[in-house]
Amino acid sequence: MENKQKQTPLSELGEFGLIERLTEKIQLKNTSTLKGVGDDAAVLNYPDKKIVVTTDLLTEGIHFNLMYVPLKHLGYKAVVVNLSDVFAMNATPKQITVSIAISSKFSLEAVEELYSGIHLACEKYGVDLIGGDTTSSLTGLTISVTAIGEATDEELAYRSGAQVNDLLCVSGDLGGAYMGLQLLERENEVFKVNPNQQPQFDRYDYILGRQLKPEARGDIKELLKTLNIKPTSMIDISDGLSSEALHLCKASKVGCSIYEEKVPLDSQTKAFAEELSINPLVAALNGGEDYELLFTVPLASFDVLKKEFDITIIGHITAESEGANLITTGGSVIPLQAQGWNPLMNKAKA
Repeated sequence: MENKQKQTPLSELGEFGLIERLTEKIQLKNTSTLKGVGDDAAVLNYPDKKIVVTTDLLTEGIHFNLMYVPLKHLGYKAVVVNLSDVFAMNATPKQITVSIAISSKFSLEAVEELYSGIHLACEKYGVDLIGGDTTSSLTGLTISVTAIGEATDEELAYRSGAQVNDLLCVSGDLGGAYMGLQLLERENEVFKVNPNQQPQFDRYDYILGRQLKPEARGDIKELLKTLNIKPTSMIDISDGLSSEALHLCKASKVGCSIYEEKVPLDSQTKAFAEELSINPLVAALNGGEDYELLFTVPLASFDVLKKEFDITIIGHITAESEGANLITTGGSVIPLQAQGWNPLMNKAKA
């Protein structure tokens, strides 16, 4: 007979017992954290820094599907998507709070698996988990993460600082997370028909990782600092290149030109897009969840940045009257449209 691991009902612990179980291994890493878990509020000390705070909410059935998203990966991703927003301010994340609403279908072991991913992300990025809240849910799982970061006034980069003739740059490659979602959705549909069918993930490990375990690009922030380049504006790519470019242009009151052949695409992204008869450029423009950084720098930075393999100059900033456009390989000018993911209209993001 198969041995099954004991599953502990959360009702055996109660709210405070669960909080104690989930927080007992927390170790504070930053001197700015004066008080973490255990009081009515955390206490932070920032005498010479600017504080940045961001929050994100993930809801089962809307933002993720537990049919194919492992709980550990979900916990990790829930943290990373918030840290990405902090890095997009050219700031350094220091603390997070995590709040969850959980239904009775989740055991203690399931919640601990979720938190193992949260702790892994905290360890990798050097942030402290300083508090949060738990409550019950009738509809599944909801996770809310708030991230707190710091920067000097001189370091901070806003969406509103882009200037005409600035270079428009992007880190990494785009479209992989969206194609990873398409792969997971395809195999989930196959599983519904035949639960004994093994998922066909061969050759697509990279795009799966882009969807299930994204990384926040704090390394790009440090690289730019090393190169002595201060971004004039910056935003992270959570809803697709088109949407983020439009956000940046609106805030800065400028236009932009993005060149189709310059948009970075991974070979797996292109291969699976071809398999599904999807234009990979569409995945990059509208797919979202890549969590790369889109930023502008002065034109004088061109010679330095063109040598960096993980940063691509994809275009430049233009006058607001020219609008935000995609320049195709054939020379056509196509206005960018915000067709990224809309949480009030779309369902079942991974």
